[in-house]
Amino acid sequence: MTVTAIMPVRMINLVAPLAHKATDMRITDTAGSAPGRSGAVTWPSDRPGDLDSATPTPPTRVTPGIRTSTTATRTTTTSTTTAAPGPSADDHRHLADFTFADLVEAYLACRRTKRNSASALAFEQQLERNLTTLHDDLYAGRYRPGPSICFIITRPKVREVWAAQFRDRVVHHLLYRKIGPRFEAGFIADSCACIPSRGTLYAAQRLEAKVRSQTQNWQRPGHYLKLDLANFFVSIDKRIVADQLTRRISEPWWRQLALDILFHDPRHNVVTQGRPDQFARVPAHKSLFNQDADHGLPIGNLSSQFFANVLLDALDQHIKHTLRARHYIRYVDDMVLLHESPGWLNQARADIEAWLPQHLHLALNPRKTILQPIDRGIDFVGQVIRPWHRTLRRRTYHDALQRVATIPAADLFQTANSYFGLLRQSTHSHADRARLANLLRDRGHAIKGDLTKTYRRST
Repeated sequence: MTVTAIMPVRMINLVAPLAHKATDMRITDTAGSAPGRSGAVTWPSDRPGDLDSATPTPPTRVTPGIRTSTTATRTTTTSTTTAAPGPSADDHRHLADFTFADLVEAYLACRRTKRNSASALAFEQQLERNLTTLHDDLYAGRYRPGPSICFIITRPKVREVWAAQFRDRVVHHLLYRKIGPRFEAGFIADSCACIPSRGTLYAAQRLEAKVRSQTQNWQRPGHYLKLDLANFFVSIDKRIVADQLTRRISEPWWRQLALDILFHDPRHNVVTQGRPDQFARVPAHKSLFNQDADHGLPIGNLSSQFFANVLLDALDQHIKHTLRARHYIRYVDDMVLLHESPGWLNQARADIEAWLPQHLHLALNPRKTILQPIDRGIDFVGQVIRPWHRTLRRRTYHDALQRVATIPAADLFQTANSYFGLLRQSTHSHADRARLANLLRDRGHAIKGDLTKTYRRST
C-alpha cells in the first residue's frame, strides 16, 4: 500500500521585489570616477513614486569613493582608499583623480617635440624615478613649479622666451589633457593656435574659404579689417583668467593646480641665458620683468597658450554673437574680419576698441590696424591670400633664401626642411621651392623630385 503525505504550502513575501531595470540603475559611480555623480540617473528620492524597497525608508546619499549596490534582498557597501590631497597640502578632502598612466601619457606628449633637448634628455636618464617622484609630489600636495630659463630670440622680432623645466612641462600637459577638451568644445571654430588640428595651415585655409564666400569667388568687392592686441602676453590679467578657470573647472584639485600654474611667477629664481645687451634690446613695455605679479604670462609654455585662448574666448563670443560678424577668424592675438562695407568694419573696430579694456583689460595696437580691400591681399599667419592663390609672405621667403645661403652646413638640413614645410602650405609655391632647391644643390644637397624636402649631405 502506498501512503502519500500531503504538506501545506505557505507563500511568504518578505520583500517586495524591484524591477530588474530599476535595480540596474541603482549602481553608482566607483571611486575612480569624477567626484560629481552623473546626471543621467536621478537620485531615488528625486523621482516621485520610486522606492528602494518595500519599506518607505529614504535612501542615503553616498560620497565619492563609496560604491553602493541595491538589490531585491540585500545592500552591499564597499569602501576604497584611493583619496589623495590636491595641490594644496592644507586640504586633504579633494581627490587627485589621475593615474600614473595619465602622467606617462603626459610625458610622452611633452617629449614629442622636445626629445633632443638637454632638459628632456636629463629627465629621461632616470625616467622611472623622476616620474614616480613627480607623481608622489602631485598626490601629496608637494608639487611647486620650478625655476624657468629666459633667453632672447631675434626673429621674427626681438622678444623674451621663457622655458619651464621639463618636469613642469609634463605637469602642463597633464593639466591640458584633463581640462583642455572641455574648454575647446565651447570655442568657436574660427579660434586657432594651440588647438589640435587648428594650426597655421588650418587658419590660412579657413580664411581663404571665408574670403571666397564673402566675395563670391572673387566676383564681388569686399574689405577686411585686421586687428592686433598690444603687448598681448605681458598684458594678460591673471585675475580675469582665474575667474574664467574657476567657473569652468568643477573639480577642486584640478582647479587648484590650474591656479598654481597660472599665478606662478617665472621671474623667481630665473636663469637667464644670453648677453646683457640682448636683453637690453627688448623694449621695456614688452618685458615680463617690468610687469607686476598679477599681469603677464611667459611666452613659450603650453599653459600660457592655453590660458590665452581661454581669455580671448570671451572676445570671440562677443564678435560672433554681439557684433554678429559672419566672417571672422583669430590666431592668438591676430584677428581678421571680412565685410562688404568698410563703414561696418569701422564700427566693429570702435566697438572692439571700447569693449577690450572694459572686460579683458587689453587694448588694440593702432599701428597694426589695417582696413583695405580684400583683392590687395591679406597677410595672415605668414601667408598672403590674393585672388585665386596663396603664397608665403615675401619677407619670410627672402629671409629663408638668405639663411639657407649663409648658415653653417651642420644646421642646413633642419633649417631647409622647415622652410620647405612652410612653402608646402601655400597653394602657389612651385617657383619659390625651385629657387630654394637650387640654393641647396649649390651647397651639395640632394632634393626630392617634387621639391618638398632635402636630404642629409653624405660625408
